[in-house]
Amino acid sequence: MDDLRDLDRFDPFDVFDAEAARLDRFFSGLDDEGWRRPSRAAGWSVRDVLGHLAGEELYNQACLDGTLRELRSLMSREGISGYNEFNEWCVRQRRDLPVEEVVQEWRTKNGDTRRRMRELGPDAALETMAGAYPVGRQTFHYDSEYATHADDVGAPVSAEEAGGRTLWRVAVGRMALAETDAKVGVEQGDERIRVSADGVEASLSLPEFVEATVGRLPEDHPLDPRLVSALRCLA
Repeated sequence: MDDLRDLDRFDPFDVFDAEAARLDRFFSGLDDEGWRRPSRAAGWSVRDVLGHLAGEELYNQACLDGTLRELRSLMSREGISGYNEFNEWCVRQRRDLPVEEVVQEWRTKNGDTRRRMRELGPDAALETMAGAYPVGRQTFHYDSEYATHADDVGAPVSAEEAGGRTLWRVAVGRMALAETDAKVGVEQGDERIRVSADGVEASLSLPEFVEATVGRLPEDHPLDPRLVSALRCLA
């Protein structure tokens, strides 16, 4: 898969550690008002994003523990039929808990997930709900999830790291498009990416391409809706 070549420049486990540390620093400095502030994730406050991150460790650790059958049974008992319903359920389960308790749950479980993924190594197979999948590539998906939610809550990114962060996110976006066999053409240059689908094309900056792949382009962005739909490939 040609679109995976750029990923070799990046260590998925180091990226995961860096994005988790960014969120931890940000969460550690919030007051009550900061937790209540709306995030960029539609319908979620900053605290809800934390609840989502803590809750999705149920899935992450079920993959590592080989207990996906038990997780499916739990979802069935709770009337959860899909990914979005699972996310909302995880958030609801934590809204009435002390925020310090939710932070500690997330910090502890995610730390364990990161350690265990690194120990397995990038080429090991991880059993996911989509079937067996390489640990390294699954970690890149987690990296994208964490970076997206860090941006959703406004966690700072320094000027020194912004460029490299964008590059690995572009590479992960291209990987995800290739994995889903998206009918979209992508030609990457040094500063811009030309995309095409359904007879339309456009030129995007690298950050715009990242935002398109994670569904975070502003509503008033001029990108043709057909390209918006074609490029969305990550949570």
